[in-house]
Amino acid sequence: MTIVFVHGNPETDAVWDLLAARLTEAGYDDQVRLSPPGFGAPVPDGFGATVLEYRDWLIGELEGIVPKTGPVDLVGHDWGGGHAVNVAMVRPDLLRSWCSDTVGLFDPDYVWHPLAQGWQKPGEGEAGLERLLAQTPEERAVRFTSNGMDPTIARQLAEGFDERMTSVILPLYRSARQPVMADLGANLEAAAARPGLAILATEDPTSGPDAQRRRSAARAGATVATLEGLSHWWMTEGEGRRGAAALTGFWASL
Repeated sequence: MTIVFVHGNPETDAVWDLLAARLTEAGYDDQVRLSPPGFGAPVPDGFGATVLEYRDWLIGELEGIVPKTGPVDLVGHDWGGGHAVNVAMVRPDLLRSWCSDTVGLFDPDYVWHPLAQGWQKPGEGEAGLERLLAQTPEERAVRFTSNGMDPTIARQLAEGFDERMTSVILPLYRSARQPVMADLGANLEAAAARPGLAILATEDPTSGPDAQRRRSAARAGATVATLEGLSHWWMTEGEGRRGAAALTGFWASL
């Protein structure tokens, strides 16, 4: 089996380092990391950085991998989790299974968190990202660790935050203003075509209340793995051990 990781915002693929190491120790060493355009990877000419363009980008990447490996086990975090669900709904043939920690984004009652709402507002979003760019990597790392991220990973991600990343954050979030996510979620039952795992880190406030996340997981036919006390960056906490246990348990059940 081939595991494909897709990360989110404001991240590079270093966010997976600890989890990936734990999975390798458990014998799951066939791993591929995909970096969405702008998030530690170049932005192709003409790429508009919308939610549907990222979905199609991921489909294209998987279409290049699957003929060599067979259907993959797709693991998405943050926006990567949103992209993973979008792929599961329209191209289940590319997947053996999928995992997302943001399935709650597709609930009809989902409300974007305050930071995202700021990015969605003209002027306010630009000013906010300018302030982040003006910070030193050390200052950005403190912000990450205060929200639960492992300090070593925080430093790497803080150094990877750049103007290329800020150029795609605003169009992505603005393309996903409601009712866009609710409209995409109208097809959520289609994701049940392949086994899914919904990671529910209880201290993560970004993808909606517990009830919304569980409701979306049920509609998608997904198993729920509750990570009590872990945050948005659950894959970096505790050296990634609890996240790895949730994933390997899920894969063993397939």
